Amino acid sequence: MNEDALRALVRETIMRVQSRPDTPVSDAPQLLQFVSHPSSYQYNLPPSDGPCIIEPGVPCNHCGYCQTHGY
Repeated sequence: MNEDALRALVRETIMRVQSRPDTPVSDAPQLLQFVSHPSSYQYNLPPSDGPCIIEPGVPCNHCGYCQTHGY
């Protein structure tokens, strides 16, 4: 898919969503409600300028993975 086709698809989707009525239809599927999960909590650790805590053989690239409870 090239960039022009992707742009056309995005525009078509936006137009379709905007043309829907504001009141939900009773037989339409309901969207999931996302709530915070304990694995997405993030700890406030000081930044490391040395090796990665998870993989000590590589330098820290500050991705934040070690700060999450889910690792």
